[in-house]
Amino acid sequence: MSDSIDVDRWRTELESKRAEKDDFFADHPQSPIPPEERDDFAGLDYFEPDPDYRVTATATVHDDPEVVLMDTTAGREMRYLRVATLEFELDREDEDLEDGTFELAAYQQESPDAQPLFVPFRDKTTGQQSYDGGRYMELEPDRDLADGDEIVVDFNLAYSPFCAYSDTFDCPLPPEENWLEVAIPAGERHE
Repeated sequence: MSDSIDVDRWRTELESKRAEKDDFFADHPQSPIPPEERDDFAGLDYFEPDPDYRVTATATVHDDPEVVLMDTTAGREMRYLRVATLEFELDREDEDLEDGTFELAAYQQESPDAQPLFVPFRDKTTGQQSYDGGRYMELEPDRDLADGDEIVVDFNLAYSPFCAYSDTFDCPLPPEENWLEVAIPAGERHE
């Protein structure tokens, strides 16, 4: 973990967010869990909270964002703008990886409204311990990012899209530039 936080407080907040999400999935009318399966829903599966996967990334902002067409689970395409590239380091125990520096692109939909940064990604857990369509993170910087700004990327908050639970949803698939050649055993599991 690259910044100093109160790990106990961070863990308590993370567990609280997970419990809230489980309640939503179990009871809310807009839950992605099909109604006939909600009575048997015992909560989502998660990797153990690991502060090593809460990293500080350095942003490179794209002043003229390029349009990226993301394929979706229903075979359509969705338009996003690549607004930033986030570079971060992971302390890896895997000796096969010479360099622990990675990049993820952050996107927004074409919209005049302020939106969180959308960071879909695949990693070496995809299709094994996590959903085969990849996982998502949403980052909400407290102001517009500028080149060199730092932003916290907490993979413990990575989640499976709604289409992991029901075919009625159509979800964007992470583009190849966001396929990490490393396992990220943090966030939601989906076996």
